[in-house]
Amino acid sequence: MKPIRVLLVDDHPVVRNGLRVIGQIAGDIRIVGEAGTLEDAWTRLRELLPDVVLLDLRLPDGSGIELCRRAKAAYPNMRLVCLTSYASAPLVLSALEAGADGYLLKHSDGQRIVDALRAVMDGKPVMDPALDELSHNCGGENNPLNRLSPGELRVLREVARGFTDKEVSNNLSLSVKTVRHYLDRVFAKLRVHSRTQAAIVFAGNPLPAHADAPEDEFRDDAKPG
Repeated sequence: MKPIRVLLVDDHPVVRNGLRVIGQIAGDIRIVGEAGTLEDAWTRLRELLPDVVLLDLRLPDGSGIELCRRAKAAYPNMRLVCLTSYASAPLVLSALEAGADGYLLKHSDGQRIVDALRAVMDGKPVMDPALDELSHNCGGENNPLNRLSPGELRVLREVARGFTDKEVSNNLSLSVKTVRHYLDRVFAKLRVHSRTQAAIVFAGNPLPAHADAPEDEFRDDAKPG
């Protein structure tokens, strides 16, 4: 099996050493490079073109969120997993909006980190289970899911369950084209760039009260608006 090539970005050598050992034990994880600053990370990223960048969000010369933004703009297929000590709803959402494919906390054990790297390579969303408690702080006006209509929420709920566009169309009796129209609107309203990021936002926030309300727009000729 082809190994997952990973670039480590953290300004603490001890952390990088620990992650390197975790990769060696896993067998299918290959640490191809390391960086301790934002600019060094950007240079190494362009040189190495890793499959996944595992990065801290607090770097001596800037934010890992900026690295996410640059990397996704230049290399849309590159996976980005944040590994940080900071568990705040605004920071999580900022990272996702910048292009992060996953968000883990540094108390994660080695197996969880390895599983996360494998998951993002399979296009699956990754969110640290400890962040579930953020949902209690994301209600009301701060809940990004409040921006979505009932129809958009229904489509997103199916996507978050891991269904493909074709499967969502079958489950909701919609055409594939209509499902994609809804997803275009979901991405725009949540300010994310992929179904993985949208699923992470869905998993990290409480479902709005209007989620199951009927609406005229939830139909097979819906257009993005």
